[in-house]
Amino acid sequence: VQLQASGGGLVQAGGFLTLSCAASGHTLSNYAVAWFRQAPGQEREFVATIRSDGRSYYHADSVKGRFSISRHNGWNTVYLQMNSLKPEDTAVYYCAVSNSYGSTRPQDFDPWGPGTLVTVSS
Repeated sequence: VQLQASGGGLVQAGGFLTLSCAASGHTLSNYAVAWFRQAPGQEREFVATIRSDGRSYYHADSVKGRFSISRHNGWNTVYLQMNSLKPEDTAVYYCAVSNSYGSTRPQDFDPWGPGTLVTVSS
């Protein structure tokens, strides 16, 4: 499966963005999908994950209540709705897949798509 994240951009603090992770080459409905992010000089950080059927998901404490992960298997796409953005949300955001649901570790996800940059200005 090939993944492509999109939807990043420059937004003011308090604003919102919706990221998309589109899959090709294989149906996304077979996989759990997660969003991670990586700020300059920092390690890749878990953001949110969703089960293959979309009926279970969870978010990192740092984004809980502000971000929401969802998926539309018919469109082979997973979304990350990001509201009330803060400057500390600035990072490159990546989506990745796993055969099993429940992990928040980057090493349990493969493959990864190229990231999309989110910049939140204060």
